[in-house]
Amino acid sequence: MRRPRFTPLVEAIPATVPFVAPDALLRRGHRIEVRLGANESAFGVAPRAAEAMARAVPHQNWYADPESFELRAKLAGLLGVTEQHLLVGSGIDDLLGLVVRCFVAPGEVAVMARGSYPTFAYHVVGHGGLVEAVPYRDDAVDLEALAEAATRRRARVVYLANPDNPSGSWHTPQSVEALVERLPADCLLLLDEAYLEFAPRAPELSADDPRVLRVRTFSKLYGMAGARIGYAVGPPEIVATFHKVRLHFGVNGVAQAGALAALDDVAFATSVIAEVARGRQAYAALGRELGLPTLPSATNFVLFDVGGAARARALLDALLAEGIFIRMPGAPPLDRAVRVTVGTADERARFASALRGMRADGRLAALGAG
Repeated sequence: MRRPRFTPLVEAIPATVPFVAPDALLRRGHRIEVRLGANESAFGVAPRAAEAMARAVPHQNWYADPESFELRAKLAGLLGVTEQHLLVGSGIDDLLGLVVRCFVAPGEVAVMARGSYPTFAYHVVGHGGLVEAVPYRDDAVDLEALAEAATRRRARVVYLANPDNPSGSWHTPQSVEALVERLPADCLLLLDEAYLEFAPRAPELSADDPRVLRVRTFSKLYGMAGARIGYAVGPPEIVATFHKVRLHFGVNGVAQAGALAALDDVAFATSVIAEVARGRQAYAALGRELGLPTLPSATNFVLFDVGGAARARALLDALLAEGIFIRMPGAPPLDRAVRVTVGTADERARFASALRGMRADGRLAALGAG
C-alpha cells in the first residue's frame, strides 16, 4: 500500500527517547515512592504561583497572551533589560529548539560536552545539524575543548549548561566570559542557566552581546516543571528573529500567571535555596560515611561516585526495587556515578536508610558483581 513519505532527514534519524520518565516506569509496573531522579523541585510549587494559577484556571477558555507581555515586563524590570531582550517559551527545551532552528542549518555543526543535557543534541540532529561532542575534563565541562572544537569545526552554536547537568559542576563568571572571547566571531554561545539560582553567582554578560543567548526556567527553583515555562535573554535582533518561527500560542495562560506571581515569592525562593544547600551537605556527609564520594554541585542534585557504570546501574535498579527513583549519567566518565535530586528531609532520610540497609546486608559492596 502506498503511503505519504517522511522526509529523508526524519527517516534517517534513529528512534530515541532522551529520558525515560518516572511515569513510564510506573506504567511498567515499578513502584515509586521517593522521586529523586528528574531534578524536579522536591519543595512544591511557589505558594504565590499556585494561588495565581488557581485563579487563572477559569479563564482557560481564552487564548493566552501570545506575547507573555506582563511576564516579560516583570522580568525586564528585575534583570535591567527591555522587553525586547526577552522571549518566553514553553520551557528551556522549546527555546533550545528555536535556537537550533534559527542558527544551525542542515550539515552545520553545534558543539557541546559529551554527556551534557541531551535534549540540545536531540534538536540539532532533528534539524539536520551535526553534533561535535567533547569529553568532560576533571568531571566538568572542558571550556578549552569547547572553544577548540568550535574553531576547528566552524561551529554555529556552542551549548554550555552552567551549572551543568548531569555533572553539577559550575564555571566561574570569569571563565565563561573568557570563553565568549575565544569563540569564532560568528558562533553563538547558548548558555543554559536552568540551575543558576543554586550557583554562587552569574556571569556579567551584556544582554546586547550578539554572541550570547541565555535561557532560564521556572521549573527548578519555583517548582513549575509541569507548567512548562522558561525564558531567553539576548539581543533584540535575535529575539525578533525567533518571532518569525516560534509557536505563538505555545505558552499557556496558567503557566504565565504562575510564573509572574512566582517572581514575587522571594521568601519561598530563599527557603528553597537554603534547603537545597543543606541537602547537598547532607548528601556529601552520607557519601563520606558509605565510601561513595560526592562530586561538588552547584545545582539541586548531587552525583555519588559508585565506582563504575555496572555498579551505578546495579544501584539504580536496587533502589528502584525499594521504590526510590534516581538516575545515572549516560556517558563516561560520569556514568560511574548516580545522580540524586536534593529531596525533602524525609526523602533524604529514606534514601539514606536504603543505602545504609544495602551496606548492612552486603549488597552495596557487591554492586555489579557477576
